[in-house]
Amino acid sequence: MTKFTNDFLWGASTSAYQVEGAWNEGGKEPSVQDVRTPFTNTSDFKVASDHFHHFKEDIALFKELGLKAYRFSIAWTRIMPYGKVNREGIKFYNDLINELIENNIEPIPTVFHFDLPMRLHESGGWNNRKTIDEFVEYCKVLFDNFGDRIRFWQTINEQNMLVFASKALSGKPKTWKEVFQANHHMLVAQAKAMGVYHKGKYGGKIGPAPNIACVYPKTEKPEDMLAAEYMTSFRNWLFLDAAVYGVYNHKAMRILKSLNAIPEITKEDRKILKENTADFIAFNYYNSMTVSASNGKDQQGVDQQSGFSIKGFFRSEKNNHLRTTEFSEWPIDPVGLRVTANQIYDRYHLPLIITENGLGQEDILTEEGTIHDDYRINYLETHIEQLELAIDDGVELFGYCPWSAIDLISTHEGFRKRYGFVYVNRTDFDLKDLKRYKKDSFYWYQSVIENNGLQAKENK
Repeated sequence: MTKFTNDFLWGASTSAYQVEGAWNEGGKEPSVQDVRTPFTNTSDFKVASDHFHHFKEDIALFKELGLKAYRFSIAWTRIMPYGKVNREGIKFYNDLINELIENNIEPIPTVFHFDLPMRLHESGGWNNRKTIDEFVEYCKVLFDNFGDRIRFWQTINEQNMLVFASKALSGKPKTWKEVFQANHHMLVAQAKAMGVYHKGKYGGKIGPAPNIACVYPKTEKPEDMLAAEYMTSFRNWLFLDAAVYGVYNHKAMRILKSLNAIPEITKEDRKILKENTADFIAFNYYNSMTVSASNGKDQQGVDQQSGFSIKGFFRSEKNNHLRTTEFSEWPIDPVGLRVTANQIYDRYHLPLIITENGLGQEDILTEEGTIHDDYRINYLETHIEQLELAIDDGVELFGYCPWSAIDLISTHEGFRKRYGFVYVNRTDFDLKDLKRYKKDSFYWYQSVIENNGLQAKENK
């Protein structure tokens, strides 16, 4: 029998700047994503999938797909452009949330997903402590306007990836000291927002949404095992310990000290972190990491999912036991998802939901209007199999929202790198007609949801 409960939230995910478009409509302020120079040969985000104008059509497709939940992000710049509440932005998300509920789809919003308002960026971004109060004010507006219909709030998407791909924080290279001071301000802002939510008695739950990956030692050498422990603490637990326990992880702090990157932490900051903690954990998983003991060379990094090295602690290594994706050569490790879920639950004993997991690849639209994406079906199927085993292990997992519900713009590879169950007819530089087409994976996932899992489908 299936291990998934009857109320398991089979869903899918997107983010505002990657799917909405309408970057300068409805009173919206530009965000850092709207104005930054796109990566080579990729589109900007100004139209994206034009979900802003197509959300009712898209939600009808989500209903047909059978989604029980839709994890999306709210654009700070629509809700509070230039620091003022924007009724047009409130109306858009009210309409979106109401449309989801009318179609029996649970709305799961993320408060912040990489799209800082430009005015805050220009005044120092997350390195400026004033951004903390701006964020908390913005969150209270969200809770007051939408909190009566939202059961699960996610605070900051992949804060750890913002840190390790530090250009996303500032638009330019920064020192580790600056990066981790900005990170600290985000942690305090998150805690204060969770405190506002709990004190406001809005009736739901709130928690973080980092990108978490288990870390393997390259060999059985004790030094490699220690390296894996250090990377796990630095990449994963630094962020979750702060959100769940209200403290900094001790091994991560040792690395920060070696980098001369320990942030300024006030007595009041410590109190805020300790008193305002998470109700559940959302996490994104794409691949595992593998490391060996440091070889004494400088730290290195490529993109938000690639491994990186910290001198004196760990060095990123290739895992020769795993296949890799076509884009970016990320390791494909379904068993790693089970390992990761178990590690998180063993450490924190909070309910978990997976809010991103998927395969980005170039899809081909045939003359018949079909998209045969067996590679995506295989990827998701092998990961769902491991989710069922994780539940069998005892992990309290209440939802799975793969990336992504519909094609959107990949931050680094543009529209060529597609993740969605629904194909959007455009390229990086030709908007075409933006028509929606259902992929083979759409019908496959529809069947999974109908049967509440893979095993039930096989036995039917």
